[in-house]
Order: sequence, then C-alpha cells, then structure tokens
Amino acid sequence: MAFVAVLMGSESDWPVMQSTTSGLADLGIEFEVRVTSAHRTPAETKEFVADAESRGCGVFICAAGMAAHLAGAVAAHTVKPVIGVPIDSGPLQGFDALLSTVQMPGGIPVATVAVGKAGAKNAAYLAAQILSVGDGEIGERLEADRAANRDKVATQNASVQASLSS
Repeated sequence: MAFVAVLMGSESDWPVMQSTTSGLADLGIEFEVRVTSAHRTPAETKEFVADAESRGCGVFICAAGMAAHLAGAVAAHTVKPVIGVPIDSGPLQGFDALLSTVQMPGGIPVATVAVGKAGAKNAAYLAAQILSVGDGEIGERLEADRAANRDKVATQNASVQASLSS
C-alpha cells in the first residue's frame, strides 16, 4: 500500500498540518511527516523525495507559509502528485503562500488547496482520492466517510427543524 509523505517547511506549520495527519489516520492511510525546507535544506529535501519514492510514496503533501516554495521544490523532483497547503502566516495571512503555491510553471503542477486548516484537511481527502484510483478499499472508506457526513447534516437539520416547531 502506498503511503503519503507530509512535509512542512517549519515546525510552526505542525498545528495546521495535524488536520492532514488526522484525516489520513481516520481514513486508514499510512503517512510519514518531515520538517524540511526548500530554502534551508534543499539537498535533504531532494534526498527525502527520492527515498520516499523508492519506498512507495504515492502522494506528497507540502505545507509552507509566505514564499511557500516547498511544494514546487518537491514537484520539481518527482512525477508523483504533489498537493500544496498554503499556511496562514506572515503579514498577508497566507495570501502570499497561496499565490506562491498555485503559480507553478507549466509542466510542474502542484494541486493547491485552501489556506490553513481547511486546506490541510482537504489535502488529506485529496490524497485519499488520488490513492483510491488504484486502491478500491480507500475508495470504500471515502464513500463511508461521505455517508457519515451526510448523516450528520441530516441529524443537524432534524434538530433545527424540531427547535422551530417548539
């Protein structure tokens, strides 16, 4: 079974990226987490990407704030899917990271999710969807998760409707 590599540019990204690892764990997907920097440890980042690929990594999720070059640096060294999570930090609260992550040159794509924790959670789901193409069990777990979310909304609606008639 393929695993997901979750990379962060800094330990300060960890509180946001716990939404990713929680989501992956809930869906039964193996993952590894590393702090590595596109700027401070470029050689180590490149080495990790090659090593992770050789061990079966199927998707890379990369989080960074401000200049947010980590996802692009990883995408430059792999043809595996890369998902970028812009971190809501710095004076622009993640807008700069969003633009840095999404503005990749043609031929080196990075799938980019929303800024911050919502994006971190969606990165886990997107990675699961990518892996489900070759693993039907992951697809079944995603379907079960969607059904549980539908049931939760229906329960909430019933509660609101009951309060209106009271």
